[in-house]
Amino acid sequence: MIRTSLMKFSIFVLQQRNILDLYSNIFWLINNKLLKQLDNMKKLSVIALVAVGLLATSCNKEKSAENAATAQEQAVAESKGEVLPVDTATSVVNWKAFHKGGMAPRWGTLMVKSGDLSIENGNVAAGNFVIDMNSLKVDPASVTEKDKKPADLEAHLKNPDFFDTTKNPTSEFKITNVADLTNAPADAVAGANKTVSGNLTLSGKTMNVTFPAKVDVTESSASIQAKFTVNRADWGIKFGTSEADPAEWMISKDIEIAVDVKAKK
Repeated sequence: MIRTSLMKFSIFVLQQRNILDLYSNIFWLINNKLLKQLDNMKKLSVIALVAVGLLATSCNKEKSAENAATAQEQAVAESKGEVLPVDTATSVVNWKAFHKGGMAPRWGTLMVKSGDLSIENGNVAAGNFVIDMNSLKVDPASVTEKDKKPADLEAHLKNPDFFDTTKNPTSEFKITNVADLTNAPADAVAGANKTVSGNLTLSGKTMNVTFPAKVDVTESSASIQAKFTVNRADWGIKFGTSEADPAEWMISKDIEIAVDVKAKK
């Protein structure tokens, strides 16, 4: 009887069409009488089988941007030279969040509310930009399940489980250093020529992050483009990060951020 149950469960795992099918059904099975028939050793075998299934379905689905180096808050670079206001109409922050293994990503946008870039000797020397967290949008193309809606995910991301936008309506990035970059990593934004460090404030907590970026300066404009990954738990955003609760195993701590900030006279 138990051997037959294990065989049926093995077939179930291997027949899942994708990781979403496996995630959505596995937690129902945890409390199903099929698993309750098993002793502890056989339960471990089932868990191992599930792990293999998760690994097999998550191959080649990892995040596409390297992790930003993080440190404690640093002194902000002094604003000097010519100061150009950020063009909020053309500046945007794209975000992407994941399930474990990089599977079932959700993505969307955040609008830039204000900011400026300081130009000295043809280079960006300082600057900042403010992000409107209540502008958070989920791209409908990232929500493929029939029983889920982008608006529901937006509401969840804005509540206290994640960014608590009522309490923290804005996030902010303040440049602390800009340095030349000669050998950009393979997963850096195309054309990366600088290493940018800055204090990133999320949910009321500030950490310094360092990442490769493409920084362009002309006579009348300046721009910063970058993509990097952060661990949201470093900013105290810990929903779904408990290793003790199986229901939280499927949520990744990684958030991929793509910055496109433009300033002009």
